[in-house]
Amino acid sequence: MVSLLFLPSVLLSKHMKFIHTSDWHIGRQFHGASLLEDQQHVLQQIIEYIKVESVDAVVIAGDIYDRSVPPANAVALLDKTINQICKEMGVPVIMISGNHDSAERLRFGANQMKRAGLHILGNLEDITQPTIIEVEGVEVAFYGIPYCEPLMVKHTFDVDVKSFDEAHTFLVNEIKNNWSKDKVNVLISHCFLSGAQESDSERPLQVGGADQVSYKPCEDFDYVALGHLHSPQYQGKAHIRYCGSLLKYSFSETKQNKGVTLVDVSAERKVSYTHLPLKPLRDMRVIEGELNSIIEQGKVDPNSDDYLLVKLTDKHAILDAMGQLRAVYPNVLHLEKPGMLSTSYNKLTQATIKQSEIKMFEDFFQQVSGQEMTPEQHSLVSDVVNSLNK
Repeated sequence: MVSLLFLPSVLLSKHMKFIHTSDWHIGRQFHGASLLEDQQHVLQQIIEYIKVESVDAVVIAGDIYDRSVPPANAVALLDKTINQICKEMGVPVIMISGNHDSAERLRFGANQMKRAGLHILGNLEDITQPTIIEVEGVEVAFYGIPYCEPLMVKHTFDVDVKSFDEAHTFLVNEIKNNWSKDKVNVLISHCFLSGAQESDSERPLQVGGADQVSYKPCEDFDYVALGHLHSPQYQGKAHIRYCGSLLKYSFSETKQNKGVTLVDVSAERKVSYTHLPLKPLRDMRVIEGELNSIIEQGKVDPNSDDYLLVKLTDKHAILDAMGQLRAVYPNVLHLEKPGMLSTSYNKLTQATIKQSEIKMFEDFFQQVSGQEMTPEQHSLVSDVVNSLNK
């Protein structure tokens, strides 16, 4: 678990609070299973946090949707969530587009939506124009850098940048050259900081590490709200943070503590932050063991609806292992059989290969018929195997 930095607890007369969240990936499917119900479950928890913590704004640092053309039910869920936050609760939302989003589609009607409290920062030409939220005399300027490739920066600003790092550094410096030091300055960016911990579920921005950027240009901001990497963490400096994704989106994330980050800023530019956990409707777990043991465990497991990767350690062939597992664990999404691979194949002789084929058929016969092969049947199968090998 990422350790969080807390500044001395001082009761501030002037301060504001905002939630930093990212990588919702609404509409995502995992091994063919729709996660929309799971996403709705944790989004409601964010809304509860907004109420309980008296939050003044919500920042979403990209990857709102899972793909550039989201399904209709994903759009409906986002619309419902934003309506609850902006209209019903009167809390402004500031979002940028990520590499999974279509920036053009996401920012459709952005100018009109500002009046309702939804600020979509998706245009590179406007990166020096902040969204300013003022609460109790504290002015916080939110600057957004949506996901963009070097070629986009080069064409937009007519500048010679070749790498992601050069492009991101140029954009950050453009903001710093135009900001007001009298305000609390917050940067929102969707990028991959060098040295940060990645997960299997993140779509690579570019192969070979060329997509990584330095945290150094971001140090001067009072807080940096990052999106793209799914593990809650900071990089370089404690105030340069990834809040992580809403849910576990791969089995490599089973140990991660998903949540959002609550940020408290004061007029004196003091910043504190804390991790607010999100409890999933169904957890994501890896279970390892022999089939019969796992089935017995599943009969009494109170969380049998979790999404599972099962690793079977049985060393013999099993008929319809997935069907047997799903009778007790209905959301087994992936099955591995490391036990079947434990034999040292490089030491096998032709004779042992033949024996393995016979043994495999014996196992199959026993599972189908429920009884052992007779000596006559064994002899017949041996003759067939030998003739085939010839």
